[in-house]
Amino acid sequence: MVSLFLGIWAGGIIYTGSIGIAQTFSWIVSSIGESTFNAKVIIFTLLLGAGIALIWRLGGALAIARFATRRVDTHRKVGITAWILGLIWSFDDYANNAIVGSSTKDIADEMRMSREKLAYILDSTAAPVATLGISSWVAFEIGLIAQQYNELGIAQDTPSAAVTFLQSIPYNIYSPLAIAMVGIIVITQRDFGEMLTAENRAQQTGKVTRDDAQPLQSIKDDLGDPLVEDAPVRMFVLPVVALVSVVVGGAVFMGYAPDRTIVEMVNNTNVATALVWGSFAMVATAVILALTHGAMELGEAMDTVIDGFGTMLTALSIIVLAWSLGSVATALGTGAYVTAYAQGTVSPQLLPVLIFLISGFVSLAIGTSWGTMSVMTPIVIPLAWNLGGGSTEFIALLIGAMFSGAIFGDNISPISDTTVLSSTFAGSDLIDHVRTQAYYAGTVLVVATVIYGLYGLTAIPPLVLLPIGLVLLGGLVYVLSEWDSQRKDLAAKPAAVRMSDSDTPSDD
Repeated sequence: MVSLFLGIWAGGIIYTGSIGIAQTFSWIVSSIGESTFNAKVIIFTLLLGAGIALIWRLGGALAIARFATRRVDTHRKVGITAWILGLIWSFDDYANNAIVGSSTKDIADEMRMSREKLAYILDSTAAPVATLGISSWVAFEIGLIAQQYNELGIAQDTPSAAVTFLQSIPYNIYSPLAIAMVGIIVITQRDFGEMLTAENRAQQTGKVTRDDAQPLQSIKDDLGDPLVEDAPVRMFVLPVVALVSVVVGGAVFMGYAPDRTIVEMVNNTNVATALVWGSFAMVATAVILALTHGAMELGEAMDTVIDGFGTMLTALSIIVLAWSLGSVATALGTGAYVTAYAQGTVSPQLLPVLIFLISGFVSLAIGTSWGTMSVMTPIVIPLAWNLGGGSTEFIALLIGAMFSGAIFGDNISPISDTTVLSSTFAGSDLIDHVRTQAYYAGTVLVVATVIYGLYGLTAIPPLVLLPIGLVLLGGLVYVLSEWDSQRKDLAAKPAAVRMSDSDTPSDD
């Protein structure tokens, strides 16, 4: 967050030729107050936080976790369960880490899963899933695209920002591959790199953290304990169904016309408004459940709503500063400068690879995928618009590559909030988590780069190339795990090591 503010301030200094603080806050205020779209994103984000808080307090999150973990009695099953829960809880990466981590940490310890492995599952599921589903991430990403379309004056010549985002999903190669990588690791039970050492340690000695590790403290207590013990699954299901159904139904209602195709319906709807409706429905449903089950009085429910607003303050701060930084890049003509430099020197076929790698480096350096998106979007869209000859497909391609890079850098950055949160809720040492995850994220990076390169050379659709990426991932996991286990003289599948009934894992 500090880096975003300093970036805006630096832009103000360059733009005004003076201290620039007045211009800095002018951009920040404008990003909040001049766009009703931005206001809707802010309201959606606040209501989403309120809905998440209510579900937690009603015991819904733990209810769905208990439902999923009822038959979890092996190392493999606890890994698969954490992975699936991460896929289900796609609405926010912070809540994903908090709920899935808190729900599975104890049973992971019982099954002698290293804290590093649990942190990896949390981290490499939360952000990649959030960038593809109904979440504050998607609202933020659509907002960045819409802002650039308006500032470039091309909004009338392009599909809506929501359509562009949907078109970019097949080109966001890293996210689905990262999710798949987690699945491959937990299902095959094969590890390599630092994770191989950590898992062998946990399985053979019961030490789920290494000696001298400094696990981050859990912040579960800050969320408050659930008020309903043994809550029914509907405490989770009904608010989530309300959110999804109202968002989808509201978007269809606003965009429907008898003569419109699905793409035209999406192009003519108002996704931001639908998100506000859906998040309000989520909160209203949760409040009704709280009152009808006697779990809360109305005043207590409203207090929980306010607490939920508070959980989103960090995310909102980043959103506003990121919007502001986008205005800085536009005012300074950063996109036009990069476009002029790239024209004639960079092949369009290489651009997806370059955008992916540059975004990954920026995200690693500044520790925030949202900040990276806000820095890169004002550069990527003008670049794609000019070099692609006004092709909206080329815009979607480069946006997808940018999102991919931003998620990769976020996964391996030790200063990323998501990295810190996943370490916190898994009870892992932060640096241990970063070191062990880097091998897996780096493997996905290599495969994603290959896919982007193949697309640039052959123009074969990414959805066709994605299965090739999955095969490459599986092959690399097998080869690297075999090679590394032989080199270290350790079990390639450490979870296969059996422990006797009398063995008990160490808590720390």
